[in-house]
Formats: sequence, C-alpha cells, structure tokens
Amino acid sequence: MGPYAELIARTGLITQPRGTTPSTWRAAIGDRPGVETHGSTAAVSLVLDPAAPPCWSTDGRAHPDLPARHYLALERRLGIRLPGTAPFTPTLATGPSNLVEELRSGGRLGRLNIAAITATSWPELKDYTAQRYITLAKHIAEAHQTQARLLLIGGNPGDGLRITAETPRRHVQVLRLDGMPADHLADLFPHCHLIVGNDTGLTHLAAMTRSRDGSSPPVIGLYARHSHSKWRTGLPHHHAVATDLSDRMHQGDLCPVRDAIGPDTDVHMDAFPPAALAQVGLELINGVRP
Repeated sequence: MGPYAELIARTGLITQPRGTTPSTWRAAIGDRPGVETHGSTAAVSLVLDPAAPPCWSTDGRAHPDLPARHYLALERRLGIRLPGTAPFTPTLATGPSNLVEELRSGGRLGRLNIAAITATSWPELKDYTAQRYITLAKHIAEAHQTQARLLLIGGNPGDGLRITAETPRRHVQVLRLDGMPADHLADLFPHCHLIVGNDTGLTHLAAMTRSRDGSSPPVIGLYARHSHSKWRTGLPHHHAVATDLSDRMHQGDLCPVRDAIGPDTDVHMDAFPPAALAQVGLELINGVRP
C-alpha cells in the first residue's frame, strides 16, 4: 500500500489471491499513512520510512549490497532470515506507457539516450548539477560521433508533470522531466543507454528496471559521502563511482549520520570530473567494463 504499491506489484514478488480481503493479510508493508490505516488488520505491520529506524550494525559485520536498515527491519519484524548474498533486489517488468510512447513518437528519444537524476534530498551535498551532466553527455556524444539526448530527471515540483525542452547544445539535446510518476520512469529507463545519478531513490529505481527482452541499461551511482555498498541494489549492471570517504564508510560499516562524521571531510560531487565520469560511462556503454 502507499505511493509505490504499483511498483511493488510489478516485481511479481507479492500477489493478492482472488477473494482475499485486508482482514486476511498476514503483513502490511507500506508508507506510514497506509500502514496506520490498514495495519491493524494484519498480523505484522512494517512502515518503510527512510528517516527511521537508524542504520543497524550486527556484531561489527558489514552487510554489502543492500539497504541494510530496511533489510534488517524486515528480518526482525517478520521473524525470518532473508537471503544473505546479492542480488537482493528484484527487477521491474516494463509495461506500456502512453507518456513514453509520446516521447518516442515526438522525436524526444534518439540513438543515444542518457538519463541523469537531478532529484535529491540533499542538494547542497548530492547535486551533481545539470551543467556537469550536460558536459558528461557532450563527451560521450563526441566519442560516439552522434547527438545525445540528455534526460534530466527531477523530483516532484508540486504542480504535477512538467516537460521542458532546452535550447540544443552542440552534440546534446536536453529535456527536463520534473514530476514524472515513478511507474512511468520505470518504463522510460530501459529506453536509455546510460543512467547516472546521485545516491537517491530514482537512481535505485533505474537499476531495478528492465526491458521486455530482459536487458537493463548500465546505471552509475555517485557516492561521495555514504557507503557505496549499502546503498546499491547489488544488481550486476548497477555500478558505483565513489570517493575515498565513501569507501571508508563501506570498509568500516560506518554511517556519516549515525557516527557523526562531519560534512566537511570530503569534496562531495567535485570529486567526479565530468570527463572522467564520461569515460566510465563510455566503457559501460561499449561493454568494456563488466
């Protein structure tokens, strides 16, 4: 239940048998308003709230390739042991989307489509900036000797879906997509050749999507401050470009919030020059990197 229930249903992991009612549910999983409304009818209720509980550490052991706090919360609340090796995350089946078809038929998608996630909950630390993404796309387009379509994926501005085309740059056409529903993004991402984003939910969503033939585009997550292993899906096409601080968080099973690590101990997104990041993207597009 909640705003992402449709996405969860598309994984095929959870189905509701015909004839059942909420009173027969064993577990209620969703956002806080949904669980507060329906959780009393379930044997177990679990609220997926990014703000709580805190990041857990178990006997000093790091848990790579998974969002540890939610994963451990599921184990504790459901009383079962979940798989201990990656990948943990299911993929989302692509469905028909009128909005995506409109973008394709309108010539908004081309031979080289790059999606860049600009939405973030912490802009002062995680915003890679549109200009850096444009420069990255320009490097990749020049290497392929073609024009790139750069899709800048923003968050919800509060007034619904907004699609804005910018004046074309040399080798790059820019299209801003703000407030695009998550289920439409799940249909759009498989049409891209590369997806780059900060450590945020839409980047993780991009890694979970796949086309109808079962393939998935490479996804690069930028990790300046948090562990690159805990906040990654573990799927083979989901890659991380990380700072030394991020790797220290990984090696020591640390959390900058929980362990009170100051924000001035790294250079944040300045650590990822567009030219160097473009080289990583080119190698993934060309199949050089595994």
